[in-house]
Amino acid sequence: MQAHAAIIEEQGGQFVLDGVEIEDPRVGEVLVKISSAGMCHTDLTVRDQYYPTPLPVVLGHEGAGIIEKVGPGVTDLSVGDRVVLSFSYCGKCNNCLSGEQAYCPELFALNFGGRRLDGSTPITRNGEDVNAMFFGQSSFSTHSIVRQQNCVKVAEDAPLDLLGPLGCGIQTGAGAILNVLKPEPGSSVAVFGVGSVGLSAVMAAKLSGVLKIIVVDLNADRLKKARELGATHTINGGEKNALEEIQALTGGGADYALDTTAIPGVLRTAVDSVHVRGTCAVVGGAPLGTEFTLDMNNMLFGRKIVGLIEGSSIPQIFIPRLIELHKAGLFPFDELVTNYDFDNINEAVRDTETTGKAIKAVLKMSS
Repeated sequence: MQAHAAIIEEQGGQFVLDGVEIEDPRVGEVLVKISSAGMCHTDLTVRDQYYPTPLPVVLGHEGAGIIEKVGPGVTDLSVGDRVVLSFSYCGKCNNCLSGEQAYCPELFALNFGGRRLDGSTPITRNGEDVNAMFFGQSSFSTHSIVRQQNCVKVAEDAPLDLLGPLGCGIQTGAGAILNVLKPEPGSSVAVFGVGSVGLSAVMAAKLSGVLKIIVVDLNADRLKKARELGATHTINGGEKNALEEIQALTGGGADYALDTTAIPGVLRTAVDSVHVRGTCAVVGGAPLGTEFTLDMNNMLFGRKIVGLIEGSSIPQIFIPRLIELHKAGLFPFDELVTNYDFDNINEAVRDTETTGKAIKAVLKMSS
């Protein structure tokens, strides 16, 4: 069938909107008419080839839409189902079967390979292959072939124009707090970087009864938004020494810290900002091979650092919980969203990474 897709043709280039052909779903796949798709920092890092996903490629991995066709072997999904699309995993390995899908050994190949594992792609343009299956979905398109494992079925009245970002960025930030760090009521959390991931962590920390929610960023508007969403203290890292400020606010260091920036120096500060036996989590995606340093003696005193992917979540369980929390008014992630028509995708990019106008850009498909 014909579809309209946004294609990255060269490293660092703009999205090129063009017609493409999409094949029917194969075994274990469904065809989804995309209603909306969130723009995530990971889309832009792949555009810049921080990760070696082959070009040209259709990106997008925070899609939401309605299933139009079901391939052979799909038993739990039907035509007409409304779904949020999340990350891809094999579903068969020990980690997947243990509820640790985010740490599937096939994760990189399935999400960043640009192809199915057999080397095929469901998208062509003028008879030429276009890399796709990005995060098993490539949702920067009016239609998408999606692996059934990626689909999270939601209610018939679910607001599909809003829910896409739950598939990656928002579940990553919220899951870092709720699934990994699990701060106790009355504890302290420092969040470094308050884009959509960091602000989702702020909202989750408030849900958890954290007493001191300290955020560090350079953007005054983002710091203001963090206050509105539950941060108790804000630090402009360009004006003040974040480490000294956190130590002063917490009496020696935070109980927990989260780095979302993927900047080695900031991660070092985040680790140093937790007290003896404190834990720092890292979620930012840096270019492959990026290294950072730590003071080994500082780590001897029980401090811990933990990396995590996708909030260490089981999407089919965690995303519906976030939806219910949002409906109850306890997780207002809609306040992060700025909507754009799909044809204005490059404007959404500029507002995300240049002007900072958009915290979470969501592209709405017109057809």
